[in-house]
Amino acid sequence: MPKSLTLPITGMTCANCVATVERNLKKLDGVSAATVNLSSERATVEFDAAKLGLADLIARVERAGYGIATGEAELVIKRLADDNDARRLEKALAKLEGVLEASVTYANEKARIRYIPTIISQAEIRRAISAAGFEALELGGQAEDAEARAREQEIAWQRHLLLVGLFFTVPLFLLSMGKDAGLLPAFFYAPNYQKMYLMMGMYPGAWWFNWLLLALATPVQFYVGWQYYLGAYKAIRNGAANMDVLIAMGSSAAYLYSLPITFGWLEGHVYFETAAVIITLIKLGKFLEARAKGRTSEAIKKLMGLRAKTARIIRQGIETEVSVEDVRVGDVVLVRPGEKIPVDGVVIEGRSTVDESMLTGESLPLEKKPGDPLIGATINKQGFLKFEATRVGKETALAQIIRLVEEAQASKAPIQKLADQVSSIFVPVVIGLALLTFVGWYFFAPPPPVNADTTAFTRALINMVAVLVIACPCALGLATPTAVMVGTGKGAELGILFRNSEALERAGKVSVVVLDKTGTVTRGQPAVTDIVLGQQPHLTENEVLALAASVEQGSEHPLGEAIWAEATARGLTLFEPLAFQSEAGHGVEAEVNGQQVAVGNLRMMEKCGYRLNGLENEIQRLQAEAKTAMLVAINREAAAVIAVADTLKEDAIQAVAELRRMGLRVIMLTGDNQKTAQAVARQAGIAEVIAEVLPDGKTAKIKELQTSADHLVAMVGDGINDAPALAQADVGFAIGTGTDVAMAAAPVTLIRGDLRGVARAIALSRLTLGTIKQNLFWAFFYNVLLIPAAALGLLNPMLAAGAMAFSSVFVVSNSLRLRRRRIGLT
Repeated sequence: MPKSLTLPITGMTCANCVATVERNLKKLDGVSAATVNLSSERATVEFDAAKLGLADLIARVERAGYGIATGEAELVIKRLADDNDARRLEKALAKLEGVLEASVTYANEKARIRYIPTIISQAEIRRAISAAGFEALELGGQAEDAEARAREQEIAWQRHLLLVGLFFTVPLFLLSMGKDAGLLPAFFYAPNYQKMYLMMGMYPGAWWFNWLLLALATPVQFYVGWQYYLGAYKAIRNGAANMDVLIAMGSSAAYLYSLPITFGWLEGHVYFETAAVIITLIKLGKFLEARAKGRTSEAIKKLMGLRAKTARIIRQGIETEVSVEDVRVGDVVLVRPGEKIPVDGVVIEGRSTVDESMLTGESLPLEKKPGDPLIGATINKQGFLKFEATRVGKETALAQIIRLVEEAQASKAPIQKLADQVSSIFVPVVIGLALLTFVGWYFFAPPPPVNADTTAFTRALINMVAVLVIACPCALGLATPTAVMVGTGKGAELGILFRNSEALERAGKVSVVVLDKTGTVTRGQPAVTDIVLGQQPHLTENEVLALAASVEQGSEHPLGEAIWAEATARGLTLFEPLAFQSEAGHGVEAEVNGQQVAVGNLRMMEKCGYRLNGLENEIQRLQAEAKTAMLVAINREAAAVIAVADTLKEDAIQAVAELRRMGLRVIMLTGDNQKTAQAVARQAGIAEVIAEVLPDGKTAKIKELQTSADHLVAMVGDGINDAPALAQADVGFAIGTGTDVAMAAAPVTLIRGDLRGVARAIALSRLTLGTIKQNLFWAFFYNVLLIPAAALGLLNPMLAAGAMAFSSVFVVSNSLRLRRRRIGLT
């Protein structure tokens, strides 16, 4: 049985780490796909549940040298009768997927649970406890913060290591550089002081000094830098090489070379400060990078911050306040003025206005009355509301928006493939270049001057170390995912949801935008404007309308709904239709009150051979006025024309103008007749129109546009009626609302139903793609330029380590600039 899980990974530092985790997971029999994201530090695994379990996946990740971020819950358990109850509950908890450890103690009535927060939440754990017949009271923090807490603990540990490194490295660096520059007091050098040192039991001159440097360097090398040794060992054990291998080799070479000189076995210069500075600078870079990476997911945190914490519900006739995670479908929820609506639901009592701007972008509060839907996390402004919860927990609109953004951030963009291919061979190539550097400088370079401070071996070693530590696979690994995280997060703030990073990338490359007419360019709520009677005797306007509306009863087509709405507004009596038939793109037909009534377009009348009774001129006149003419035939003769008009959306003209300003070719695609479509297009500023296209023909038209000039084509529609065309397009934009966001299968969903969101999405995609290219250019340029420089002896290893540490910080910071960019219409 296929299954998908998301695991929060700890300990990844570069693109090679990503490749290592992916490769190890894919080696498991039963894993069909594994995608690891360095920026979000998550792995999404698809596998056969009959062959593998969660424990196998965790074991494989840990065997590869990495960890899983876990949360801990401490709960007070009520209704434990004896120790048998405690054991029974412990077993029930241990069976929950995502729970790693569970311990229940009867003596103090407490349960400790260690779990994976991306798989199970504390609310789900508490529900499982309730299902087992007990009650859980939470002692710890919120479940959703568990993964964040694990990340914060990791950053705090890195901060501790950095401070320890700085404590030892700064004096080590100052002493070493001061001695080399001749800035230390004379007794560090003068032989006159050697006798005094010997009398005090100290080594004379440089010997004593080297031992001091060794004492300062050793904690940095093996305490602060232990992570790199451990990571290098695990990487090599798994048949891979990552950044840890380069750092461990580079710093160890400098440290180990200095030991025999300190022990007096060899003469020469010690390089303890080089080893310590390499480790400390890289630790500083990684700490700053981790903090910056945390800011790339601020959009998700803002969305999570919208949620209400508690809800006031009525159960068994009693009003009580509970955690929002404990609200169940069917609960009656009370919301007072100024309070957040905790979950999605339907109003059953009360009237009010609700501010939905945080999700839908609707600036004005919307009126709510019994029967109207409510979206969780929106704000009740004025009245008191009582509503029934319909969607809770992970099913609410906000939770689905968060899930969509997280899935997009975890996916890989096609542009990342090049970086992944380079990263897979990067470290072995760098090690090879470092060895060649050593060989070249030792065997083939001119010998150092006689009075030089270094030997040929020392010079070759230092240049080799510089090559090892200047190389940076981290920047390559972070170039794409950090920009994708910021871009998708920015999109969510603008009401634009990208289903995956491929959609984010492709949206910026489209050159043709195809707009559906009804509901996209126009409001999608047409109304009857004219009823023109033909030569049918003894029929009034209301009688024709009543017959037409009787056929259209229950119709889901906007034009049919308009006819029915007009008849209802006039208070007309409708009849039950018999032998109802519908033909997509043509019209409907049924027997009504003993008469055969057909309502449809001109194509339907011509196909059925119905006489038009002189209505041709009226049809042309109405169509020229951008109205849709629906013919009503009674007993096989046209009796009237009912004109229905759909007005432009307020934002349509501005949206089309912005798309054209961006250099995009804009086309309107509709099933409506050519004259009506041309009239609407003229109002909206659209130059090209493809009209009279049946629903099943829209896909073919999109395909024609794709192949005719090899364009990337975007299709904009409502996400339901246009689903096949949206799927055929290179990028599909579904215009929806905050409540139906999960229904749209399109790669891009515009939550706010605003056509201007198309231009914003394309602009955001272009900016994100530009940022990715900048990041990749920097990552490649940095390595291509500085690795040869280090090999030629132009870089000191300490400068190389500093440059390497801050290259990834630069990439993350460049991605964060997207957050400050204004993406709007000019």
